[in-house]
Parts: sequence; structure tokens; C-alpha cells
Amino acid sequence: MKAVVLAAGYGTRLQRDVENDTTGTFKHLLGIAKPLLPVGHCALITHWIKAMTASKCVDTIFVITNALYFEPFQEWAREFPNVKILSDGTRTNEGRLGAVACLQLAIKHFSVDDHVIVVGGDTLFKEDFSLLKFTGRFSEAQAKHSDASLVLCYQCKEEETSKYGILEVDEDMRVTCMREKPQPSETQSRKACPCFYLFSQESLPLLDEFLGEKKNAPIQERDAPGTFLSWLILRRPVYVQEILGRFDVGNLPSYIECDKYFKDRVQDTSVYLQ
Repeated sequence: MKAVVLAAGYGTRLQRDVENDTTGTFKHLLGIAKPLLPVGHCALITHWIKAMTASKCVDTIFVITNALYFEPFQEWAREFPNVKILSDGTRTNEGRLGAVACLQLAIKHFSVDDHVIVVGGDTLFKEDFSLLKFTGRFSEAQAKHSDASLVLCYQCKEEETSKYGILEVDEDMRVTCMREKPQPSETQSRKACPCFYLFSQESLPLLDEFLGEKKNAPIQERDAPGTFLSWLILRRPVYVQEILGRFDVGNLPSYIECDKYFKDRVQDTSVYLQ
């Protein structure tokens, strides 16, 4: 099994918050890609690399970033022989390829022909999450359908549905549809879907079909990885595993919350996420 970490974003909201922070407490974060931000006792992305390596469920991890942050990622990755870094060639947020195109680029560049865990580079989970349990659940889904994929969900608050992709599932925990940022009155589900997917080997060729359909569409329709997931659900089996919650480092308050949680709660990073 392989993994792709989506790390080509420019973190514009967070960088703007840091620039506008009058205390100066966080000025050391200026110019740092979100996955490389210190969270707890190591960089955010390092939590994933250590867990994937220790659990032995992934043999190679591909990190796709942009040209602006390529060298810092290369420097960081020297510590991890199973990590390979790829640049998408862009240097500005306005010129970004979008997450789905970045995923496709990584798959093609490294000739990936395997099941693939896809994780957002600004995403972490609470201590209930286990990679081994997640991959075990994937094996169960594969026993039902050889082309099945697996995603995660957690219960969000009613007033938060309009912020997230919301999954609707059947009694077998198979996803029937994904509603993008619905109002609470538009769905009974409160199952928010974070950017952590396990796409089956058989589903990867569909990236070409999806991006072909969206070739002339606005980038918003192919930027967030959930746009491909929503499209895939209508064409291939996708199952879900529930977790307690996630951290999505998008702005300064969310970064402060995440960093505090890991400093206070996650002392032993050798067992976190495994």
C-alpha cells in the first residue's frame, strides 16, 4: 500500500492571520508550509510519517507540494528514507493545480499501481484513530467488493454542516451520497468527512475520467479532494469508518488548538495514530 500526502496548498488564511497577529508570538510561523508547522513535539506531517512507517501498512509515502515549498520539504524528508517529494511546479495560490490534479500527478509520476491512502497535509486526528483498524476495515470492505474504497467520518454539530462535506450512509455503512456544505435542513446526516481516504487500486484510473470531465470547469470543482470522492461514490462502492473528530489547521486559532492538544495530550508519538 502507498500513501500520498497533499501538501501543495499555500496556507493563505493562516499566513494572513500570522501577519496580522499584533502579539508577535507566532511570527516564527511566517513562510512555513502548513504540513511543516510544529505541532506538539514535531512537524504536523511527521506524525503521519512516523505512524505509517511504524504500523507497516504503507511502504512508500509520496508528498506532493509546490515549487515555493519544495526545498523545505526536501530538507525535512532527509530523515525519512521511505518518503519521496514531488513539486507540482506552481508558485502561487492563483496558479495552483488543485488537490485532485495533484493527486493524479503523484500517481502518474511515481507509477503507482496499488491501493493508496490520501491524506490532507493540514489534517490530524484525535487519539481514537488507528491506522491498523482503518486498514482492517478496508480489508473487510474489499471482501465485499474488490473495487471498494474507504473514508472516515465524525459527528459534527448541526450548525457546522454548511462547512463540510456530509456523508449519507446505509445500514451497511456504505456511502450513498456526499452533500457539499448542506444546510442542516437539507440532510439528516451529521457525518462530516475529513480529507483521509483509502482509494482502491481499481479506482485510481477514474482520476483521469473525472479530470477530463472537469477540464473546462472552474478550479473550485476540482480543487478540494472531496469533489472527486463525491463523484466516485456514484460509480464505485465507498464505505465509511467513524472517528471522534479531527483537526483541520486552516487558520491561526485552529493551529493554536491543535498544537495545544498535542502538547498536552499526545506525549508518546511512537504509538499515536497506529
